[in-house]
Amino acid sequence: MRTQAFALGAAVAAMLAVGACNNKDDGNKAGPPEAQTKKAQKVAGTKTIAVGLAGNSRFMAAAKAAGLDQTLAGPGPYTVFVPDDNALNAAPAGTFDPKPENRAQMTGVLTNLILPGTVLVADIDKAIDNAKGKAVLATMGGSTLTATKDGGKTVLTDSAGHKTTITAGDEQYTNGVVHHVDGLLMPSKPGGGPAAGQKRGK
Repeated sequence: MRTQAFALGAAVAAMLAVGACNNKDDGNKAGPPEAQTKKAQKVAGTKTIAVGLAGNSRFMAAAKAAGLDQTLAGPGPYTVFVPDDNALNAAPAGTFDPKPENRAQMTGVLTNLILPGTVLVADIDKAIDNAKGKAVLATMGGSTLTATKDGGKTVLTDSAGHKTTITAGDEQYTNGVVHHVDGLLMPSKPGGGPAAGQKRGK
């Protein structure tokens, strides 16, 4: 089916992301590692997603705590749905707790917001049209998001029915693209934590 248009390569990309996350598990106590290695910089350039997103945002704080800033500084390409701070503040208590024992849950939540490859809003909308109104996007976290249109806006829904709208799309970087969204989409089982989002579908 065409609804699986963006599923290709998800498993391989997810493995690369996990590898990038785990490479720096130890040794962070003396300070955070460089967001982009020299090898990644040579491939991706300097204006990567990790560099371009506001360093003081809740999303980047969580990405750094989970080690995903390394992934977002790598060659990619990646498509990242970045929730605003209000959406992240509304997450279930403890979701983004920076304690080491919570790292797996944080990683699961954040990789649920990342697609492999560069997927523009127009690509998502085209997939929705080709699939007769509902396209399934495979995330790097192993879950899926359902894309639909509502009043001319592109809407994403997680497996629990929570919805978010793309408020600003196609922010392009050397290693992918960022779409800003107004809600947090959770994986089906984020480390055993409760599923939640800023908006709930009916």
